[in-house]
Amino acid sequence: MANRPPFQGDLSGDGNTPEPGIEDISLEEEVQTSFLEYAMSVIVSRALPDVRDGLKPVARRILYAALQAGLRSDQRRRKCAALVGEVMKTYHPHGDQAIYDALARLAQDFSTRYPLIDGQGNFGSVDGDPPAAMRYTESRLSGIAMELLRDIGEDTVDFKANYDGDAEEPVVLPARFPNLLVNGSIGIAVGMATNIPPHNLGEVTDAIVEILGNTEVAQDRDKMLGVALNHIKGPDFPTGGLILGRSGILDAYTTGRGSIKMRAVCEVEEGPRGAPRIVVTELPYQVNKARLTVKIAELVNAKESRLEGISDLREESSRDGMRLVIELKRTAVPQVVLNSLYKRTQMQENFNVNILALVDDVPRTLNLGEVIEHYISHQIEVIVRRTRFRLNKAEQRLHIVEGLIIALDHIDEIVALIRAAADAGAARTGLIERFALSETQAQHILDMPLRRLTGLEQDKIRAEREELRQTIAELRAILEDPARVRAIIADELRALKKKFADPRRTKLVPDEGEFDIEDLIADEDLAISVSRDGYIKSVTLDTYRRQGRGGRGVRSTGLKEGDIVQHLVMTTAHAYLLLFSSSGRVHRLKAHEIPKRDRTARGTAVVNVVATRPEDKVAAVIDTRDYETYRFLLIATKRGMVKKSFFREYDSSRKEGIIALNLKEGDEVVHVHPTTGNSDVLLMTRKGKAIRFAESTVRPMGRTATGVIGIRLDDDDEVVSCCVVDEGDEILLVTELGYGKRMKLSSFPRKGRGGKGVIAAKATRSRGGVVGACQVDPDDEVFIISSDGVAIRMRAGSISRQGRPATGVRVMNLDEGTRLSAVAPVVGEKENGQTELPT
Repeated sequence: MANRPPFQGDLSGDGNTPEPGIEDISLEEEVQTSFLEYAMSVIVSRALPDVRDGLKPVARRILYAALQAGLRSDQRRRKCAALVGEVMKTYHPHGDQAIYDALARLAQDFSTRYPLIDGQGNFGSVDGDPPAAMRYTESRLSGIAMELLRDIGEDTVDFKANYDGDAEEPVVLPARFPNLLVNGSIGIAVGMATNIPPHNLGEVTDAIVEILGNTEVAQDRDKMLGVALNHIKGPDFPTGGLILGRSGILDAYTTGRGSIKMRAVCEVEEGPRGAPRIVVTELPYQVNKARLTVKIAELVNAKESRLEGISDLREESSRDGMRLVIELKRTAVPQVVLNSLYKRTQMQENFNVNILALVDDVPRTLNLGEVIEHYISHQIEVIVRRTRFRLNKAEQRLHIVEGLIIALDHIDEIVALIRAAADAGAARTGLIERFALSETQAQHILDMPLRRLTGLEQDKIRAEREELRQTIAELRAILEDPARVRAIIADELRALKKKFADPRRTKLVPDEGEFDIEDLIADEDLAISVSRDGYIKSVTLDTYRRQGRGGRGVRSTGLKEGDIVQHLVMTTAHAYLLLFSSSGRVHRLKAHEIPKRDRTARGTAVVNVVATRPEDKVAAVIDTRDYETYRFLLIATKRGMVKKSFFREYDSSRKEGIIALNLKEGDEVVHVHPTTGNSDVLLMTRKGKAIRFAESTVRPMGRTATGVIGIRLDDDDEVVSCCVVDEGDEILLVTELGYGKRMKLSSFPRKGRGGKGVIAAKATRSRGGVVGACQVDPDDEVFIISSDGVAIRMRAGSISRQGRPATGVRVMNLDEGTRLSAVAPVVGEKENGQTELPT
């Protein structure tokens, strides 16, 4: 380090006497004054938007410089570097990168709801990629940006000197649409910040047009706010997404501050191997997709508090749209994983609204009505100033035209006067004195070309005078009538809406505890089907009714080989369904919560809809609207237990389900039936025993009860079917080795509950055990399914009716080692493949 020279100054004295030319001031006062000046400079000149045009100074200067440079929306684009240089040179003496960043944001369709710059090239992405260097990108004003600048040349706004006094710039733009609300604004000043969300142009203009059309509303801020709330549903973000609930929106619109909950748009799909996947197609506003992806990966791989259920994460976004694929494990419940993602990642975010803007260069927090009020006041001033400007121009032109007409009426005398004059000045003076003209009129007469003396040109000048008189009268009428001024604003807003408005991108959905999501779901008729292999789907009933003639069997349902529709319920979207599992639990859910699929689709695995175990099977699907018809539910188990409970016992909203009955070890639910309490019950066992007893002999029990004995079984026997039957019904029975028969119910004597039953079929080596039985009519069709997945379909009446001791007839030819596994009625289909549903 070099040695410093010794100090040569005078250290003597008390130091209180300043040197000549230096003012002695208080440091405390200077810091306060300088900081306040700096703070106000940041607030007014950099960080906060003006309430009238919604622009910060840098954005306003970019747009005005682009207009001055001829970069209109109908002209070719030019390099951004040239525009940035012009802005920096003439209007904004700050860094070029700061100007370019502001310009790029105006061009980003994921940052700005209605971009004000029409860019070409790489202007960044939702992944956080920066724009390309300004020497590569090109830009021009967008069509809607021209509406911010429209009429700026007609004295509609004030101008001020630029920073060095060499040029002028507008104090505010005419802003023919409410840009502060439409595009919003984000800025951090000193000690304050603004955070205004964007909105839908159509909704905002509709609100303003209604306010303009009602003087009573326009003069009452509360009524103005009410009208605005009727039209403006909430923010409309450029990235779409969802908004949860209305409370935050109402807070923001009524007080200027509020927190709005945003959520990603996700779809649950079924992967190629049956595992569910979550596909993210829209993100909350200002969420960086790349960072979100990294965050999810970190949570999946975390050692503690790991995010469970995710097997893979894949980015499939393209020019066609966003697609972030989250593959789930087979055992994962999609809604559970989604809830974790909403809670722990930016897939759910809050937008903290603070509507802070400059009003007469003073920062103020405004509610929605006040923002609209200030915008309308600005537009009234713009229209009045434009009208005065046009009136002044028309009056000046009329003055000249009237002078020309005087000249045409005295053309010979004027020509002689001009020829006799010594010079132009003498001619001008002579015209003024002889015909009482103004100097302007006299000069225009002298400048008039000879072609104007033709008869056709004279007619044009006289027609122009009449047109100017009408225009002047119209303009004066506008200035004298405030209602006409407001009508003009409304008409121009309607035209602007027609040209630039687009559908809302952000959907509003209810938040839990605010209002029912069913407010947004039509209560349409649905068909809910569950297959034997555990696939569930929802199809609108209209889809079934529109089906034409089709193939027979299961091929028309899209199920895989050997699978059949085992349960089919006709219901409505708002109805509750009860899904009973073989393990003895019951899950309640709304019909609209079951994923909709095409009629030909296989459906979604039940484990992806309700929290059941993968090995569980659906024993029954019950529509709770049956409360009105049936008082009870009858449950039968494999070990011969039966239980009757009141329907209302199963009215629970617990997502994990509730216990339907307590099963003994090794037992499982076979069937669940809604009943009136007045029918008979028929239980059928694998070894061919059957018992029929009156349902009234089973007393109602509590939900968690085990039940009572329906039939006493041998140790190696089990119940395979339970039918709720009435006199006159027929029973179809099939056995393992492909035999079956129909029997009259009357062949089964009514016995007391709990007995051993009677023989329904002999379980011999040649016939095998009973695999199932069901109540049928002769015209019904049934599926008979083998253990190797082959399903045949036949009319029940084609199987002969026999007595209980008979051995049955062959119903299906089986390969060696193959057995029948099930029999089930064809649910909801006619022979020709067209669905037969109640109307």
